Amino acid sequence: MYKKLINFIREWYRTDLYIPLHEPRFDDRDRTNVLDAIESTYVSSVGEYVDRFEIELAQFLGVKKAVVTVNGTAALDLALRLVGVEANDEVITQPLTFAATANAIVYNNAIPVFVDVCTKTLGMSPDSLKVFLEQNAIKKEGKAFNKKTKNKIAAIVPMHTFGHPCEMEKIKEVADEWNIEIVEDAAEALGSTYKGGSCGTFGTFGIFSFNGNKIITCGGGGAIVTNDCQLADRAKHLTTTAKLPHAWEFIHDEVGFNYRMPNLNAALACSQLEKLAQYLADKRELAKAYQSFFYTMCEYQFINEPENCRSNFWLNGVLAKDRKSRDKILEKTNNAGIMTRPAWRLMPDLKMYKECQAANLENARCLQDRIVNIPSSVRQYAG
Repeated sequence: MYKKLINFIREWYRTDLYIPLHEPRFDDRDRTNVLDAIESTYVSSVGEYVDRFEIELAQFLGVKKAVVTVNGTAALDLALRLVGVEANDEVITQPLTFAATANAIVYNNAIPVFVDVCTKTLGMSPDSLKVFLEQNAIKKEGKAFNKKTKNKIAAIVPMHTFGHPCEMEKIKEVADEWNIEIVEDAAEALGSTYKGGSCGTFGTFGIFSFNGNKIITCGGGGAIVTNDCQLADRAKHLTTTAKLPHAWEFIHDEVGFNYRMPNLNAALACSQLEKLAQYLADKRELAKAYQSFFYTMCEYQFINEPENCRSNFWLNGVLAKDRKSRDKILEKTNNAGIMTRPAWRLMPDLKMYKECQAANLENARCLQDRIVNIPSSVRQYAG
């Protein structure tokens, strides 16, 4: 079985060389844009490509505003600040996620709280969220507070794992009932939709990442998206060190952040966004091929898109029968020069988050022992 899988992946990518998990694709359009930005001399946070990418990203997602940043972590950090997260507040998120999700909470001197994930979506479980709040929270003056710690619960951060959408409708119902803000971590979910709506557009803010391993990339880069134009203007102000517009004076009216995406990166982002539809189509074709390959494999189950969703299949994955089977496929593929990887270690198992409050994480622990991500790059000729 392992030899068949290795041969299948090599035939798909048409190479006998090392196959990474997810590598970027660049073509002449990318080179032209980057060279144009270089020749303009506007390579930092001011330039036409920054403005253009914000407009085109917002149009693609169907939101009013996008504000681009240096990376997705900076976007999440600032989005949490803008929804009112303060020191000693609590922010509910999920344990099965990349560390940046929890780190951004701590950057605001807030405290992560972890609820379980759903086995169908791999993202935040609305049922676990609902039960946690019913058992641990009270309402005071229209806000939610943790009965045990007395801290305000200021935000909820669901993360769309590997590009598979969370059940945002149900999560939003719970959040609205408790009057808690939602900031969607859609770092991995550009192009994914839930019931026809783009991931990242269901909360007050959504954030995206354009890191080198994402579905489109500009090396680094991130974005905050919202339908609140006033909050978007404030986000742009804060990302540019809170500098007031003036022809020559340097006047800053508050502590800001040097979070603005450079024009050089935005130039690459613009050309990458032009190819997103092609990339999504190629990834869907690969997902269907994997699904067919694993259909008869009782030991491994392909992770398909959830119901009522259209996933971008950023990272394809399988669920192994158990941890032993997981480790076997990891060993066989990596030894053959094909990169595969397990899921992240759960956040509460990391030393900096082990004291954080957590719900019953039965699903997350089961998934951690069974998930294997398999090569998911767009093919060289897809663009």
